[in-house]
Parts: sequence; C-alpha cells; structure tokens
Amino acid sequence: MKILVTGSAGFIGHALSLRLLERGDEVIGVDNLNDYYDVELKKARLARLENHENFINFKKDLEDAEAIASIFKEQQPQRVVNLAAQAGVRYSLKNPQAYVSANLEGFVNILEGCRHNTVEHLVYASSSSVYGNNTALPFSVHSSVDHPVSLYAASKKANELFAHTYSHLFSLPTTGLRFFTVYGPWGRPDMALYLFTKAILAGKPIDVFNNGNHKRDFTYIDDIVEGVVRTIDKVATPSNAFDSESPDPAISNVPYRIFNIGGGNPVELMRYIETIEDCVGKSSLKNFLPMQAGDVPETSADVTALADYVGYKPETKIATGIARFIDWYRDYYKA
Repeated sequence: MKILVTGSAGFIGHALSLRLLERGDEVIGVDNLNDYYDVELKKARLARLENHENFINFKKDLEDAEAIASIFKEQQPQRVVNLAAQAGVRYSLKNPQAYVSANLEGFVNILEGCRHNTVEHLVYASSSSVYGNNTALPFSVHSSVDHPVSLYAASKKANELFAHTYSHLFSLPTTGLRFFTVYGPWGRPDMALYLFTKAILAGKPIDVFNNGNHKRDFTYIDDIVEGVVRTIDKVATPSNAFDSESPDPAISNVPYRIFNIGGGNPVELMRYIETIEDCVGKSSLKNFLPMQAGDVPETSADVTALADYVGYKPETKIATGIARFIDWYRDYYKA
C-alpha cells in the first residue's frame, strides 16, 4: 500500500516506517525535524529510511495547511498514520501554545487531507495520558476520559473527538491508539529510560519523581509497531454493539475505534531503575523528588479490546526490552 506516516523521524514513526518498507509498502514521511530534542538523532533515524527506494520524506509542519493539502493531493496515500505531535507532559506546562498548534491545528489538517482525498483509513496516536484522574485500573477503553490532568492529555482527548466527528460527518474510518510509555532502541532522549541510562553511565544522579512510587505500563517499541501495523490493515467499521442511549467511548455507529496498546504488566519505577542498573553494571545516585504537576501515579492498560479486534497483545518482557535499549545506546553513543 501507499501509506503516509507523520512523525517519520520520530521514535515510533521511524520504527513503523521501517517495518512498512520492509514488508513492501510505499511510505510517504512527513516530519518538521523540530528541536524539541536532539535533531541529529532524528536525522540518524531518517538516514535508515532513506536507503529504501519506496521512501520519500517531506520536511513540513503539520500546522501548515497548504503544505499538508499539497502532499495529500500529489501523493494520494491510501492510508495514513498520524504520529507527529508535540509530546511531553512536563513541557506542556512551559509551552502550551505548541500543543495547540501541532496537536490540534495539525491534526485537523490531517483530517482534512484524508477527507478530501478518499483515504481508506486514518490511524492516529492517542495516549494513556487521556485517563487523567481515572484511578480504576487497569485503564479500559470503555471508561470515560473526561478528566485530563495535563494540556498534552487534553490535546490527545481532543484528537479522539475530532476523529469521531470526521467519522460521523464524512464516513472517514478512524482508529485511535492510546500508547502506554513506549521505550526501546532509538527512543526519545526526554524519556526516563534514556535519561536514567545517560546519567548512570556518567556517574550523575537521576531525578526520581513521586519519591519512586510511580508504576508504569512500559511498552516495547516492537510491540507498539506490531499493534499499529495490524490496526492499519484492519479498517475501522461501525459497531453493531453501539447503544446510543448508553454510549461506549471506544466504539460508535460510525467507522470509529479506540484501543489501548500497553504491556499489560505495570512495573514499579524502582524496579525499572534496578533493571537498568543491572544492564549497565552500575548503581545509580538518586535524587528523590515529589510528583510533578500533570503526572499520574500509575498506569495500566487493559488490552482486551485490541487483542479481540486484531489478534495481538504486547509480549516483550521489561528486562529484554531494557537490555536491547542499553545495547543500542552503548553502540550509538560509544558509551
């Protein structure tokens, strides 16, 4: 197929694009290579994709409506995966406008491109952050997500609402995927695994928020990619089970679906750090801090809906995934 992937130089977008190219798809990448984190890392990811003859990349902002419309019109993708976004819960406290521009304006431009070019299926990244103040674990796609605790989470919830509107008004099949703390080789430098590994190897202290009492449902990158690929291939359809008098947030009477993709096995932060220490071969110096604004103490994914729909659920063990990341990190940085 011909598939447009936004965020092609990003952590998940790069891994997904590589997988699609390897199976024979044609990939149209879109990424503005912004400096939210190391641009050289983004360029290195892109270099791995540019070796494939079926890959083309456009350096454009999602909020550039004219540029995005032109790409859709010229390239005519059959399916679209929107992974580009301004990421980060903590950064949203400092620069909220970036989330409005990239995550709201940009997403509408993607929806418009799909609408006007008869795209068969739009798959887009949502986030476990949408569960906000919800403390009923594991988080279920059938639960309400009306109480976000960060602007990042609110923008992802808004994406789900925008998508449903386009599914309803224009019969555009859309599937939202709520990612749970993705980690692995080629990951984001602002994520805990990256920050902890870098600091431990350098003999510097690591910041441990909420005094180490966090639990996270970490999800290995290959598991995320497998779930996304299977979702791309299974176009969203209306659900016969939808009841308008008691609406289920995960389904609809229009072609709209929502799924969690998580490891399904939450890990205590201190155990996560111990696993990194074991792989690195060094103990860490810990700077214990209170929980940051916009954060939540625990995440846990109920992936039953995803498993039932596409026949897959993540399975990589945390020790395996961390070891693979450490191997990549040492090789990439010669650390």
